[in-house]
Amino acid sequence: MKFPRSIQLDESDNRVFHRPAQPGEWAVTGSFAFADAQPEALDQKGKIAFHSGWLGTDSFGHSTLVEVADISEAEFFQVVEKLARHFVEAYGAPDLAAALPAARAEADDAAQLCDHKTNTLLTLEREITAEGLVERVRVVQQDRATEHAKIWELSEEDTSESGGS
Repeated sequence: MKFPRSIQLDESDNRVFHRPAQPGEWAVTGSFAFADAQPEALDQKGKIAFHSGWLGTDSFGHSTLVEVADISEAEFFQVVEKLARHFVEAYGAPDLAAALPAARAEADDAAQLCDHKTNTLLTLEREITAEGLVERVRVVQQDRATEHAKIWELSEEDTSESGGS
């Protein structure tokens, strides 16, 4: 099974989010955290998290990018359990048993977004429209022109000795 995993290509997440997700932690879109949000009332870091932040399932911090990664069944169920506990602790779900179906649905939704090759980078865009909270996931396309610059070329050495007296 594939699942989103937080990744940082630079230090920007550490500056733009109140709590950055750690590289390598599993992530979900986390739009549930903004279900009742009024984006205009958020501070700048909150607005960035609202508009483009994936939610890490260890730190419950945000990440701008995730990569598609293979996840074991055991790790997947750990993600579900962590989300369920978070729903109880942070959102007032009555107990773990009541939170587990919602956590499983959130994890299943995240897994469905990963129908791409392993290591594919994904971004998230979130906005409130007349229909409600809308999220769009986009694949980061690698610019083929800058894929790998050739900085040297290997060639066979001429090992013959030159004749000379």
